[in-house]
Amino acid sequence: MAVKIRLKRIGKKRAPHYRIVVMDARTKRDGRAIEEIGKYNPKAEPSFIHVESDRAQYWLSVGAQPTEAVEAIFKASGDWQKFKGEAAPAPLKVKEPKRDKQEIFNEALAEAHGTLKTEAVTAKKTAAKKADKKDDAPKGEAPKADAAPKADEAPKADEAKADETKADETEAPAEAPADDAKA
Repeated sequence: MAVKIRLKRIGKKRAPHYRIVVMDARTKRDGRAIEEIGKYNPKAEPSFIHVESDRAQYWLSVGAQPTEAVEAIFKASGDWQKFKGEAAPAPLKVKEPKRDKQEIFNEALAEAHGTLKTEAVTAKKTAAKKADKKDDAPKGEAPKADAAPKADEAPKADEAKADETKADETEAPAEAPADDAKA
């Protein structure tokens, strides 16, 4: 039985993908294969080639004849040189990894505004809404979360409140003379 290693076409019109298969020479192009030993996509840039080298070497050693197209693929992947005992070819081109969408977005923001923002755009809106809710609450009532702080968090919360009041006191006198100067 004559065995061939050839391409089996899969994919849509004008978008071919191929499987590298071992078949009886008398079967149809897209007929039943003995074994699938690789994949080939000529439309990708660079072309996608994946060959199971050990299976290709086995079928070449038992006498399977590759077609011209498959022989060219084997030469590109280095399997033909390995079979013939020749020097290995230059490595295949590898597709560059895609850039992260967040990175692309940050670069576009930096170009548009001159500054880089790594946090989400919607975070400011939610923070503003939370601040509005705190302002709307009556001053006599404390929020439930602040009413009963845990023992570990109590000193930290007191320090944070003290820092806020100090900052408010220092800002208020600085603003008052500016208002007086305008009048």
